[in-house]
Amino acid sequence: MALEGVRAGFRNEAGIAAVLGILRQAFGERFQTGQAMREQHAHTTTYLPAQLPDGVVFVETAQEVQDVVRTCAAHKVPIIPFGTGSSLEGQVNAAAGGISIDFSRMNRVLEVNAEDLDCTVEPGVTREQLNEYLRDTGLFFPIDPGANASIGGMTATRASGTNAVRYGTMKDNVLAVTAVMANGEEIRTARRARKSSAGYDLTRLMVGAEGTLGVLTSITLRLQGIPEMIAGGVCGFATLKDAASAVITTIQMGIPVARIELLNDAQVAACNAYSGLSLAVQPTLFVEFHGTAETVRLQSEQFAEIVAENGGGAFEWSTDAAARAKLWKARHNAYYSAKALIPGMAALSTDVCVPISRFADCVAETEADIIENGFTAPIVGHAGDGNFHVLVLFDDKNPAEIARVEDFCVRLNARALAMDGTCTGEHGIGQGKQPFLIEELGASVHVMRQIKRALDPDNIMNPGKIFTLD
Repeated sequence: MALEGVRAGFRNEAGIAAVLGILRQAFGERFQTGQAMREQHAHTTTYLPAQLPDGVVFVETAQEVQDVVRTCAAHKVPIIPFGTGSSLEGQVNAAAGGISIDFSRMNRVLEVNAEDLDCTVEPGVTREQLNEYLRDTGLFFPIDPGANASIGGMTATRASGTNAVRYGTMKDNVLAVTAVMANGEEIRTARRARKSSAGYDLTRLMVGAEGTLGVLTSITLRLQGIPEMIAGGVCGFATLKDAASAVITTIQMGIPVARIELLNDAQVAACNAYSGLSLAVQPTLFVEFHGTAETVRLQSEQFAEIVAENGGGAFEWSTDAAARAKLWKARHNAYYSAKALIPGMAALSTDVCVPISRFADCVAETEADIIENGFTAPIVGHAGDGNFHVLVLFDDKNPAEIARVEDFCVRLNARALAMDGTCTGEHGIGQGKQPFLIEELGASVHVMRQIKRALDPDNIMNPGKIFTLD
């Protein structure tokens, strides 16, 4: 089922040929059609087959984005926005060919309003680049999906990550965007005011649209003050369910934890081997608190009590920046450490999210499913949100093995939906999750199709993503 939405779309060969000629003349060396470049702009970080664009254009201004969109619109040729290529559900694949718009050269911080705690950036700015730029202002952008993703890509996929339990997701931190629509017109969805009742919330419509409604040209973001003190630590548990129960209690008690990540024993073993940690191989929580010296100490002590009540070991926490950096680097490298468990195997990274009260049940049932089927499939989760990821290693040359993995994904998503959860907490739908979106939202998908048809009647904006129009 995961490959259901990956079939190639109808190719407009005459239109593509015309657009290639126009863009080659307009952009010169900034327009590339070589095989290697096209492959780089179709790669996916999962096992979905790559579908190459016909050309890649490196834009530098919003006006150039408009020029490309108008050219493609005139010839009914697809447009696929490209940030850093770190999306996980085939969002950058060119299902019907077309033009990949690479935003790596639109990477300027346009404005920082320190007094208002906001900034405006171009879509090619990466998360790490932005925080490096902001460092001397005493501010930072808190959304951290792990990969050094572009802000445009994070906005398009409604990303979140390890800090979301305290700071929210991209939908909570994007104040406004400018976007080029399918007719080539650039719109601005909102002003910088922190709240507004002015008309439809077009900002939220564009956040998470995965490039299917328009191409982002700038994003205005909410910023946060850098905490006076940050403390982090780890604690182990006898069972995965005990660790999940400690998370639930922490959230229900309202302790303002900044990060609380759950790793099962397989993921801990992978992190030890890949990142040089020396943790006991057991279900483990990585935790971080932000605040003043007093509040951080109090929150850490309260959390230690919860850990003890749920059968966990000693909560070892520290304010040492180097120790915390090593810990969180290992967490961010979880994908690569898991892949390294069986070199040469393909990896399917998938996620679900459930109400926090059902988190322990969903994680425990999923691990039992993994064990029963003999998979090597580490689990890591943004536990404070009820969101967790499973990375299944398998032989992608073996049809029977592919079928077993896809059946597992069906069960995982069915389990989450049965608990009133969602088929994706942060990966997005792209190509791989389309069947589950229909199961999750039913007739609401028809409304999405109507919006898509109204704003993009020729279906040139990243076609074949989120849902099909047929």
